[in-house]
Amino acid sequence: MLLITKYFPLLSDSQRVKIQLLYSIYESWNSKINLISRKDFENIYLHHVLHSLAIAKFIQFRDNTTILDVGTGGGFPGIPLAILFPNCKFHLIDSIGKKIKVVEDVKNQLRLNNVTSEQIRVEKLNAKYDFIVSRAVTTFPDFVKITRKNIKQISFNIQKNGIIYLKGGNLEHELEPYKNVEIINVKDFFEEDFFETKKIVYLTTNSY
Repeated sequence: MLLITKYFPLLSDSQRVKIQLLYSIYESWNSKINLISRKDFENIYLHHVLHSLAIAKFIQFRDNTTILDVGTGGGFPGIPLAILFPNCKFHLIDSIGKKIKVVEDVKNQLRLNNVTSEQIRVEKLNAKYDFIVSRAVTTFPDFVKITRKNIKQISFNIQKNGIIYLKGGNLEHELEPYKNVEIINVKDFFEEDFFETKKIVYLTTNSY
């Protein structure tokens, strides 16, 4: 928890409580469903919560922004972002039902009224959103193909509508087809070694 307040010192009391509760809620679920490697669970705040919140260092979503989290798993990056942006609307989807069951429980326990969730493949989802977020569910070109139809054309945030994708490693080949793609090093926000190779890939609707 101290790791989160180190980088987000202006959290409200309510936000702090919700982020603190994430540990016990996910610990309980992780004993039933292997959402997070059991060896890695102690690092949940570093590897999952703070990593998700890198997006909040890149963009401050304006109120009423709609965000789709594709392949959310147990709720990352959508749940931490929903805590940080209570006046935005988040829709978290995954094709695996038991993972959505976890998301529903986390949402209910934390009373996150700005979160909806659904078991569905994004290929079958027709709704449109201002931004689509995800943590490396597939190669970037494949992700763009299956999600571009879900992005609204008219923007009202400082950054134009588009895809905000968390990914690590060498992305040069994957990003070759796109003009004006923006790559942000997460290590510019967070000093921990874990983020050394982590990136945010930002692609706007008019960049492909």
